[in-house]
Amino acid sequence: MSTLAIIITVLGYLALMFAVSIISSRGSDNSTFFSGGRKSNWLLVAFAMIGSTMSGVTFVSVPGMVAANEFGYMQMCLGFIAGYLVIAFVLTPLYFRMNVVSIYEYLDQRFGVTTHKTGAWVFFISKILGAAVRLFVVCLSLQLLVFEPLGLPFALNVLFSIAIVYLYTFKGGVKSVIWTDTLKTLCMILAVVLSIVFIAKSLGINIFDTIRESSMSRIFHFEDSNSTNFFWKQFLGGLFTVIAMTGLDQDMMQRTLSCKNARESQKNLITSVFMQVVVIFLFLCLGVLLYAFAGANGITETGDKLFPAVATSASGKLPAVVGVFFIIGLVAAAYGAGGSALTSLTTSFTVDIIGTKDKSEAKVASIRGKVHIVMAILMGIVIIIFNALNSDSAITAVYRIASYTYGPLLGLFTFGILCKKTVNDKWVPLVAILAPVLCLVLDLNSQEWFNGYKIGFELLIINAALTIAGLCCLIRRK
Repeated sequence: MSTLAIIITVLGYLALMFAVSIISSRGSDNSTFFSGGRKSNWLLVAFAMIGSTMSGVTFVSVPGMVAANEFGYMQMCLGFIAGYLVIAFVLTPLYFRMNVVSIYEYLDQRFGVTTHKTGAWVFFISKILGAAVRLFVVCLSLQLLVFEPLGLPFALNVLFSIAIVYLYTFKGGVKSVIWTDTLKTLCMILAVVLSIVFIAKSLGINIFDTIRESSMSRIFHFEDSNSTNFFWKQFLGGLFTVIAMTGLDQDMMQRTLSCKNARESQKNLITSVFMQVVVIFLFLCLGVLLYAFAGANGITETGDKLFPAVATSASGKLPAVVGVFFIIGLVAAAYGAGGSALTSLTTSFTVDIIGTKDKSEAKVASIRGKVHIVMAILMGIVIIIFNALNSDSAITAVYRIASYTYGPLLGLFTFGILCKKTVNDKWVPLVAILAPVLCLVLDLNSQEWFNGYKIGFELLIINAALTIAGLCCLIRRK
């Protein structure tokens, strides 16, 4: 694709996204921004959540990772299903019963104000880092396809991207996010399906036979417990990761809590997770075909660079529509994830850290507007920092970050729900700091200390367990 064609495609999608955002944000107020007025249709939210869980990282990294991990990611998806059941039938009724705007208000009522703010700060760090990784992927692709050919610096690329996510969310908040995520989901599914069909047609192959016979399509890995691809590591990692990154994440639960009641939220969650697994499987199938096409056409890129290279290649063996939908899918995925992250950061910081109690509607709106700007600027700074620390696989980076940052949240909520003891609230921040630090020490030395055992996504479970152990030490004695 030419640079001009890419620019026209990007601008065309952004125009459509802004139109959806403007229409959906009419009559918005603080309640609409924070919780959608608790009027969202559950089926619409379920479809939107497919896109909200899949950022530009999923769009680019999942197809590229099949060469190294085969279809092992599906093992995590089985864990996702189990995790969504826990969210639907344990966490969701709790949040609705307490009528919270921010899910971290639970920590205030269960432990105290210090724990409440600790949870909010942990989420703040988690979401800033995670959102930066996700937006970095689209910024990197746009840099290669648009900004670099025009001689424009990466910093300008980041400024453009942050401005987009700020402008379409600053008024409508979660209500706008749900509608734009619906558009994003539709674009992503069209992009992956059309890519599969046209690549198979170009190679003259049968899609099902090629995927079934490929050495990359193996799903289950039971043979090496030291491997990060081992089934139980992946399954348990997926289970606890989705509980932490969805059920304990203000960004994701803000959509779910916008439904009318707990029952509709549960239907939304169960429907959404099964649709998500199907879409992820399609991305993995696409990965097999991408490597086959690359091998047949002398394309050497792998990993995160594979899909962009194939979709926008100048070989002429793929129709231009593949490149168009790749750009649309990538932009939709990344800007949608960035917008929802920015909305949830603004919500949590305003409600949890600054506080809205005893403040007028106008005062809260003023605070929210200022916080939204600050969060956008901070997100841009973190993206630029992440660019300097670029890793090969962004999807791996997202989950590694989550293992360190969401562990204390998982530990706090697990202890709070399963144990009725009270703790010394003022020392909880120390536990939330020490648990990830100890995890880092274990992660760096696990192979040496445990006979070659390499810690994978189960690091999140260890982190949560250490947090729970620390909270047990803080239990108040009668």
